[in-house]
Amino acid sequence: MTFKNKVVEALNLALADKQELFLIDLTITDAFKVIITLDGDNGVVLQDCIEISRFLDSNLNREEQDYSLEVASAGVSSPLKLTRQYKKNINRTLQVKLESEIIEAKLINANEDFITLSWSAREPKKIGKGKETVQKTKEVTYAEIKEAVVIITF
Repeated sequence: MTFKNKVVEALNLALADKQELFLIDLTITDAFKVIITLDGDNGVVLQDCIEISRFLDSNLNREEQDYSLEVASAGVSSPLKLTRQYKKNINRTLQVKLESEIIEAKLINANEDFITLSWSAREPKKIGKGKETVQKTKEVTYAEIKEAVVIITF
């Protein structure tokens, strides 16, 4: 069994006990630096990272393969990658980069195929001069999204 397979197996065991956490990214460099990025349905706290790190350390053999380990949460400005991340951020404002436009809108729905965004826009009136505020919604498939980031508002 390769080192990466051992890490994946141990990580799956660790996450089985913490159903609210999920893996965003796992990288193992040529120098055997293991970098794990986690997210959670209710966020990730430092204690979660510590527990996962300790579990992995106790289930991997440094005698077999010397490695360094880094377990962290997805940062606030990290792009969303998984459907589960979109679902947990419903009713938050996202900046979504598409091929030809960037939309800053409220995420109102997310399912396995697409997300639904809603925002207000100023457009010319259909009759007469001036502009009016209109509510827009758009369904965007995950394949269309180049990058989506949660916008933090204070």
